[in-house]
Formats: sequence, structure tokens, C-alpha cells
Amino acid sequence: MIYILPVIGIIVGIYAGVQSPYVFPQAYSPYVAIGILACIDSVLGGIKGMTEKNFNIGIFISGFFGNALIAVAMIFIGKNLNIDMSIAAIVVYGSRVFQNFAQIRRFVLNKREKKDNI
Repeated sequence: MIYILPVIGIIVGIYAGVQSPYVFPQAYSPYVAIGILACIDSVLGGIKGMTEKNFNIGIFISGFFGNALIAVAMIFIGKNLNIDMSIAAIVVYGSRVFQNFAQIRRFVLNKREKKDNI
């Protein structure tokens, strides 16, 4: 049950964001998008840590905000230097999202398989 809480939080957050009347200016779109991608990476990393039984709330919170700030800063510096750093951030965080998801999926499937064998 505890593994479903972060997923519920993501769903509620997406719903609240879609229903919100506030719209970010288009100039901030790259920053928000990369920040969200970095936060999703942190959430999935936290879920993976829970499955491996080595979750630490301090590491999760510092990673959540730290990754988002570093990603946004990287995009900001890249724009000021006229270098498209968003591609690098998308590749790094995107690959980590898929790796974390794959490990969570393996854990869930292995747990389900062990239950079926009992």
C-alpha cells in the first residue's frame, strides 16, 4: 500500500495543475518542463529506494529539490550561453526515469511471481 502513495500524489498533482487557472508564461516552459522531469526522476528514485529497503527521507527531499534546481539552473545558464542544454537534461533525466521505472517494474513483477508460487 505504501508504494501507491507517491503514484497517488503524482496523479493528484497533475490533476491540480491541469485544473489550475494559472498559466505559466511561455518563456518559462523549458524551465518548468525540465524541473518536472527532474522531480519525476526523484519520485521514481524514492519508490525504487523503498523497494530496495534503503529509502532515506533526507536524501529524497534533498534530491527532489536539488535535482530540480540543478536542472533549471543548467537550462538557464545554457540559454544565456546560447547552448541548448535542455537536450542534455532530457537525455539524462529521461534515461534515469526509464531505469528507475524498469527496476520498480521488475520488483513488482518478481513480488507478484513469488506470491503466485506460494
